[in-house]
Amino acid sequence: MTSSRAVPSLTTAQRVVIKIGSALVVDDKTAAPRTGWLASVAADIQRLRGRGTEVIVVSSGAIALARRSLKLTHKKLKLEEKQAAAAVGQIRLAQAWAETLSARGMTAAQLLLTLDDTEDRRRYLNARETLTTLLGLGCIPVINENDTVATSEIRFGDNDRLAARVAEMVRADQLILLSDIDGLYTADPRRDPDARHIPVVGCLTPDIEAMGGEPPPGYSSGGMRTKLVAARIATQAGCAMAIAIGKVEQPLLVLEQGARCTWFLPSPEGRSRRKQWIAGSLSPQGTLTVDAGAARALANGSSLLPVGVRAVEGQFTRGDAVTILGPGGAVLGRGLSAYASADAERIVGRRSAEIEAILGWRGRDEMIHRDDLVLV
Repeated sequence: MTSSRAVPSLTTAQRVVIKIGSALVVDDKTAAPRTGWLASVAADIQRLRGRGTEVIVVSSGAIALARRSLKLTHKKLKLEEKQAAAAVGQIRLAQAWAETLSARGMTAAQLLLTLDDTEDRRRYLNARETLTTLLGLGCIPVINENDTVATSEIRFGDNDRLAARVAEMVRADQLILLSDIDGLYTADPRRDPDARHIPVVGCLTPDIEAMGGEPPPGYSSGGMRTKLVAARIATQAGCAMAIAIGKVEQPLLVLEQGARCTWFLPSPEGRSRRKQWIAGSLSPQGTLTVDAGAARALANGSSLLPVGVRAVEGQFTRGDAVTILGPGGAVLGRGLSAYASADAERIVGRRSAEIEAILGWRGRDEMIHRDDLVLV
């Protein structure tokens, strides 16, 4: 259950995703935002940003914020009632975060995503680029599941899984799940006095996964089971994950100061798995032939810029896999193109600063970003 590998620390995080459940955001007595607690989290985020850490928040709470005002107080809501409550509550949730972060001089940005947005390659790239741009502009993206357009019952733990998918998407080095429990136990500590806390999980074994229990009562739809699913997603992407107590003031500072939690260590090969997927699981839709200078730059770990491309062949769309050929025709690698073939042909050999004037809109500076590129 434990590992000899170094235990992560929030103090070293460069990019962190923080997931916050409904039970933390919403007061269960008043069905209103817990403004004092949210302000303490904003203070944590401000401190992280002050030392250069980029922060993304995945926040539940939309449905919980609207149930009482819509008189939807019965325990189990119908799908259409959940969708209606989400439509009303999402405005309140976004407002709560915008006001809370603004009070600390930070700008909130709202994104509503579904799990499908992280699975479809084109939508994945769109979401990733939006998030990357927002982080570069100093914003705090606040993400929630787009429950208003759900086509099936909103499942337990979607935001746990969504947070892990977001962490994978933006290549975060840490995912923090703030919870009503301080980590993983060998059994439910509310029912078993002999349950032992597990501080570090080096590998998600079947025994570890069997420790997931039923979702807790109340507004929260998560539970340890879905947190373990999130841990598998995150750690396989090379991202460390922590389950930490949330119902304290400044929970991230408390975590930094050594509060008890459970860290799930990233898979040692996690960072390469996505590139293995690019290299072996996708069928290339076209080719990009590059010049000698671009070939050398790629070998040194750089992205592929339009100025280094000499020819485009095939019909492909943005996000499709393409083969990269050297000046002599040798296969150099494979990657996901940031431009459709028609647009790629128009910017071949041109500098990135010219893209907007040529296409009429400004896309990525890179034809293929190095994170989306695998050399042979």
